[in-house]
Amino acid sequence: MSWTFGRKLGVGFGLSVVMLLLVGTIAYRSIDALIENNKRVSHTHAVLEKIATTLSLVKDAETGQRGFVITGDPAFLEPYELATRGLRADIAELRRQTADNPRQLARIDDFEAALQGKLERLRLVIEQRRSGGLEIATNSIQTGLGKQYMDDIRRIASEMEQEERQLLERRSAAAEAGAQSAKVGVGAGALVSLFIVIVAGALITRSLGSQLGAAVTSIRSSSAELQAAATQQASGSREQLSATTEVATTVRELLATSRQITDSAQRVSRVAEETVTGARTGSGIVKDTHETIAAIKRQMDVVVGHMLELGKKSQQAGGILDLVNELAEQTNILAINATIEAAGAGESGRRFSVVADEIRKLADRVGGSTKEIRGIVDDMRAAVNTTVMATESGVKAVDAGAARFADVTASFERIAALVGTTTEAAREIELSTKQQATAVEQVSSAIGSVAQATRESDASAKQTLQAASELTTLSRDLLRVVDASAT
Repeated sequence: MSWTFGRKLGVGFGLSVVMLLLVGTIAYRSIDALIENNKRVSHTHAVLEKIATTLSLVKDAETGQRGFVITGDPAFLEPYELATRGLRADIAELRRQTADNPRQLARIDDFEAALQGKLERLRLVIEQRRSGGLEIATNSIQTGLGKQYMDDIRRIASEMEQEERQLLERRSAAAEAGAQSAKVGVGAGALVSLFIVIVAGALITRSLGSQLGAAVTSIRSSSAELQAAATQQASGSREQLSATTEVATTVRELLATSRQITDSAQRVSRVAEETVTGARTGSGIVKDTHETIAAIKRQMDVVVGHMLELGKKSQQAGGILDLVNELAEQTNILAINATIEAAGAGESGRRFSVVADEIRKLADRVGGSTKEIRGIVDDMRAAVNTTVMATESGVKAVDAGAARFADVTASFERIAALVGTTTEAAREIELSTKQQATAVEQVSSAIGSVAQATRESDASAKQTLQAASELTTLSRDLLRVVDASAT
């Protein structure tokens, strides 16, 4: 079976990776077992330390009790009290640490029973020393019960230590064996991996040498043909680039002329549009002014109507004043008659005479006021007549101005129509020049694209020629590397 270059390298690297994974797996499992054994060894050391601590606390309790019995000083009981508080926690910790060992749990039960007995004996002696004195406490100690409990505690602690030390020896031996097997497994796996990689490398190198030799020979012949074709392509590209450059220069000059024409047409179009805008604005202003004059005329008509109405009202006011004046005169006559009648009545009519005199005076004042009002009304009527005449003259002037503004409006509309026609023609010229410029730009862009393609083709031909030369050189170098006898 003929394998490719990549497949052979993949097989070689695959074998290396497989062996590396195998060695890594062996090393991982060995190290994991070693770590587990080390944990067990550390656990055994912790159990031994806890047994020693517990036994030390019992001794501290016994020492504190002995010091108190001898001296009677309560200060010597401090070790005893500290020990009794710490022993329960130590027993519980020992049970937790040896939960996986039934023999040790059974010994802890015996150890706890002996410890309870010892602590109870110590407490009893302390109470006897407090209540009965030194002699009674000494006699109680001489019974030997406390010593018996202490001997049991030491014996059980010794058995537990012996059990843990045997476990420690077995676990240490297992850890050492695991470490030795890990070293052997990793070393053997490394040697086997090295051997397989060397063999695979030699086989792959030999196979690749023969394949590369044949490939390099084929590359040399192909590179020579490619170099000749690249030379011909480079020559043709240079000639095409020269012709394209001349055409592009001519098109650029034509494009510049088209743009100048387009700019001129745009300026004409802008001027025409501004003229149309001005004419339309003037026409609008004239129309607005005409409407304003029409509104003024309407207001003048309203003013004339109000003035005429005011004249009528003033005439009515004059008639009312005549009536008031007549009433005042009659009132005056009545007041005079009342005065005469009051004078004939004597003393009883004197007060009535005063009232009549006041009424007469009031009638005189009303008559005087009526005359003043009549003068004012007459003045107002004259002013209203003058205003009406002036307003009618203004209305006639406004009518004449409105007629002239109508003529001006018609003139502006004709100007706007003529300028609009000019604007449309300018826009058509501008559109034509823009289309022409666009067409020239498209031609210029096409010529530029052709020129760019020609330049790229020329550059590509040069690069191809250079690559063919480099490929020829590389094929010779590669052939020398593959076959040392090649020239």
